[in-house]
Amino acid sequence: MTQLLPAAFSPGLVLIVAGILAALAPRMGRNLLGVAGVAIGFIHLLSYGNAPVGEALHFAQSSAMGFEFTGIRIDRLSVIFAIIFHIAAMLNVIYGWQHATRIEASMGLIYAGAAIGGALAGDLLTLFVYWELAALSSVFIVWAGGGHAAFKAGMRYLVIQVSSGLLLLAGIAVHIGQGNGIAFEAFSLTQADGSANAAAWLILVSFGIKAAFPFLHTWLQDSYPKASAVGAVMLSAFTTKLAVYTLARGFAGTDILIPIGAAMTAFPVFFALIENDLRRVLAYSLNNQLGFMVCAIGIGTPLALNGAAAHAFVHIIYKALLFMSMGAVMVRVGTTKATELGGLHKSMPWTTVFCIVGAMSISAFPLFSGFVAKSMITLAAAEAHLLFAYLVLLFASAGVLEHSGIKIPYFAFFAHDNFAPSVTGRARPKEAPAPMMIAMGIAAFLCVGIGIQPQYLFALLPFEAEYHAYTLDHVVTQMQLLLFAILAFALLVKFRLYPAEIRSTNLDVDWFWRVPGRIGLMAAVRGTAAGWRRIWGGLRRLAGGTVRSLYATHGPEGGLARTWPVGYTALTTAVVLAVALLAVFFAR
Repeated sequence: MTQLLPAAFSPGLVLIVAGILAALAPRMGRNLLGVAGVAIGFIHLLSYGNAPVGEALHFAQSSAMGFEFTGIRIDRLSVIFAIIFHIAAMLNVIYGWQHATRIEASMGLIYAGAAIGGALAGDLLTLFVYWELAALSSVFIVWAGGGHAAFKAGMRYLVIQVSSGLLLLAGIAVHIGQGNGIAFEAFSLTQADGSANAAAWLILVSFGIKAAFPFLHTWLQDSYPKASAVGAVMLSAFTTKLAVYTLARGFAGTDILIPIGAAMTAFPVFFALIENDLRRVLAYSLNNQLGFMVCAIGIGTPLALNGAAAHAFVHIIYKALLFMSMGAVMVRVGTTKATELGGLHKSMPWTTVFCIVGAMSISAFPLFSGFVAKSMITLAAAEAHLLFAYLVLLFASAGVLEHSGIKIPYFAFFAHDNFAPSVTGRARPKEAPAPMMIAMGIAAFLCVGIGIQPQYLFALLPFEAEYHAYTLDHVVTQMQLLLFAILAFALLVKFRLYPAEIRSTNLDVDWFWRVPGRIGLMAAVRGTAAGWRRIWGGLRRLAGGTVRSLYATHGPEGGLARTWPVGYTALTTAVVLAVALLAVFFAR
């Protein structure tokens, strides 16, 4: 394909430029710039072609300060992520056609461009630039949610994201100090002599923060639900998936990622079941789905890595669809609290259908996109004889059906009818606005299309691996799992054992740094201030005493200020001269 732009100009930069221009344009101009920017960037990406499996094409190469920079690396791993980031960016533009603010429209494009640029970066310093740009642009999307809560969540989000960038920069510095180049290749957590590789560990923790590893995950639940209906859809697509890409690039086959990923799939299930805010449920569900990808990267076989890439691809679409449906509810109703919803299927039927499509996709029902990717990961765990990881993945698959496949559509659109005119005295909420409907329709079409015709997705996967999604074993195993999970939900609801939806605030591990951590920090601040006051008081007293002593001798009334007789002056001069002569004599 003929290139529209110079090969050295990254497709991500196209979206970044469009985002900068969108900040200066009226609403329709912003929308048109968004569509044009994403379309041009996508065509430019396709113009590079795709490298054969195991090979790469390099562009925008240069040398500076002794470093070899590669601004664009085209291989099968980077291209599949760049493609889905473009699709997500287009869905964001359409979804926010009427409701995206100037900040969201502009920063959303820059954010998407940074993710695309990071996925195509061939060296660590270029990755760092895009890594930080993604953090700085996305925090404005959090703040655009409005209100003091969004501002505070954005500040916490910014601190955590910048910390990830600082760790990445520190790891790069140590990596260079070890005599390595800056090419972004695979890392080893141990050095040749068996000692820990500090550079690799720093970079892994940096990636882990953005991938929402356990105990590092709470920024996600804290910030995403504080964003607007449009902003949450934007946030769901890029940061964590860029982290998944970097883990697949840098740490494929790293054993420690298997238990980390397994834990990520399991613990959000319990939080999501008792959460009242349905957008926070989706945030915990996002943790759960990331765990499948991280576990697959840790397994590291070609099939597992294909599963991680495929799951990231389909997850961006169906998670965006679920956030879109909850965003549409928020626009029409003003809340996504389960205790305040229900019965919306009567006035928002299309949104209900789209939400159910997203729910069936995330639950991995056959003929939906989640099935063709998730079964790849569970099969890879089974083939690697990782029994514990396989069982945890099965449990997590059942859990995601409970909290995202059933809970989200059930409590939002069915359950108790809180919007009956006889209850509210008002007309039922309207269906979602047309642009939101179009974006949800496109995402739903992709969820079903990929599930029915997965070969088009499989053609993009980065490694050669034999896999067939629709085998009897895969279908029967998954359907048994899903049907038993549905039966369990029905019985729990029937016998009123399912956790009740109540207005509450659920505590997560961030409590430890929000409450005792804040107390400890403030105690340290007070102790530091008290110590500084003591030191400053001592310095002031010492300086005052010195000044008074000097004044006593050198002041107008001091001893040295009075008139001395000639004899004393002559004697003083003689003594000084004698000392000087003796010094000269002994110096010889």
